[in-house]
Amino acid sequence: RYVKWKRVPGRLIIYGLLLVLGAVFALPFVWLATTSLKTEASAYAIPPNLIPNPLIWENYRVAIFDFPLLRSTAITMYILVASMVGTLFSASLTAFGFARLRFPGRDVLFLVVLSTLMIPYYVELIPQYLLFQKIGWVDTALPLIVPAYFGGGAFYIFLLRQFFMSIPLEYDDSARIDGCG
Repeated sequence: RYVKWKRVPGRLIIYGLLLVLGAVFALPFVWLATTSLKTEASAYAIPPNLIPNPLIWENYRVAIFDFPLLRSTAITMYILVASMVGTLFSASLTAFGFARLRFPGRDVLFLVVLSTLMIPYYVELIPQYLLFQKIGWVDTALPLIVPAYFGGGAFYIFLLRQFFMSIPLEYDDSARIDGCG
């Protein structure tokens, strides 16, 4: 294959720069991996050592079995899946209603939903906490899951509405002709 020698120095510079940037971005992960194998004293030693001496594999056993790591991961996955299902279910139904159904006040109501995006989260934080405290949901997973089933969030409604509006209405007519309810 013919190599254009004029491009080689430029490519060497680019590849060298990418190699240096890759090493810079990989350094925190290397530091994380090597520190996980150090004793506590050597982890905080000044000057720091990159290579642990001795290797302490016991740290992984302690992290997995002495701390509730697996239980915490299972709880996190439960909350994640439950809220994701709720968001997908409620936001898609709401967005479909805004995109396809014609009813009085639809545009005003959608504007109200969009305007909630401008409210900072910190403004809602204390009233939400007081509400969850009154209904006894503090220290439970319910405040993280249940709100997802009531609209799913204005951003997701907006995003899905724009997607539904991009689908031609002729598909709906075609489905009705084919017997879809």
